[in-house]
Amino acid sequence: MTGSATPVRRNKLAPAVSAYGKIAMPYHPGTTERLRNPEHPGRSQNNNEVALDRTERFYKMIRLLETRRTVSRRTFLEELEVSPATFKRDLKYLCDRLNAPIVWDRRLNAYRLDTTNPKAPKFALPGLWFNASEAHALLAIQSLLGNLQPGLLTPHIAPLQSRVEALLGKGDHAATEVHKRIRLLPQAARTVVPQHFETVSHAVLARRRLNILHYNRTRNEEIEREISPQRLVHYRDNWYLDAWCHLREGVRCFALESIRRAVLLDAPARNISESVLNEELGSSYGIFTGKADKIAKLRFTPERARWVAGETWHAQQKAAFDAEGYYLLEVPYREDQELVMDILKHGPDVEVLSPMALREKVAQLHKLAAQ
Repeated sequence: MTGSATPVRRNKLAPAVSAYGKIAMPYHPGTTERLRNPEHPGRSQNNNEVALDRTERFYKMIRLLETRRTVSRRTFLEELEVSPATFKRDLKYLCDRLNAPIVWDRRLNAYRLDTTNPKAPKFALPGLWFNASEAHALLAIQSLLGNLQPGLLTPHIAPLQSRVEALLGKGDHAATEVHKRIRLLPQAARTVVPQHFETVSHAVLARRRLNILHYNRTRNEEIEREISPQRLVHYRDNWYLDAWCHLREGVRCFALESIRRAVLLDAPARNISESVLNEELGSSYGIFTGKADKIAKLRFTPERARWVAGETWHAQQKAAFDAEGYYLLEVPYREDQELVMDILKHGPDVEVLSPMALREKVAQLHKLAAQ
């Protein structure tokens, strides 16, 4: 060791030599008083926390050192909620058995990670582990994704889920409780063939082309295409694929449920820059492709504004309230199908100020609906 780090001492409980050579441990001559709650001697000071198991403590110790750089002995005891004796045993195990490069820095009066020794044995905590909050978050995400498209991720995440649920069983929330209490209710979601989703997602990540048979609802016909997939998008409860279409020589967006066949090809996918994709697919309103070339100006009543003012219709929208409390919203668009549907659902509580073609179209559809 160099600098002001305390020379290491060998753990008497560990073998003198391992596969990595000599094993050493940092030493801190601190007090061995236990942290006790003065009102309840048998409890830790923070008795609202569920005690961490040993593996969780190992990971928390390393995270503290990585995020805070230096950690005092008292901080470790408070964060881990363990006695000094338990902390000392954990520290010895981390350093002696797992080769954690933890040293006591006398100048800083704290522990730190020493990464200056290029010949030090490789350090890695065993396996993939999560603390209770991380496990809950993972199960919550899995539950949400499972509801987004049932069956798509279940075969792949099942082994990990079993491990996470076992870890959760040691905490204060059962895995079944997490699933029961977190719900996502899709509306108007269209069913995707699981095999097609798996093929498409693999092509996206492996950067390979696809041959697809795509159903065009507008023309009521199937078209075979070769495409270079760029990214998967989940939009309004449905999956879409942004891709370069080699048939049309341009960027296109395909609804996944409209893909009737998907075959993975050996040819590498053509890469389209993120800026081009965003310009072609993100500048106009909704899921439709093409650069925005029009601005819709809408005026919502003060009552409807209580809801709409909290919504984001487009990343580049402009909004403001007028003197009478009406909410004025401007959104860019190219194709008006999706925009018209969103306007119509607000009925008489929204007025289209411009452009005139959009105003007349909405008025005509209101008139036809009333017939």
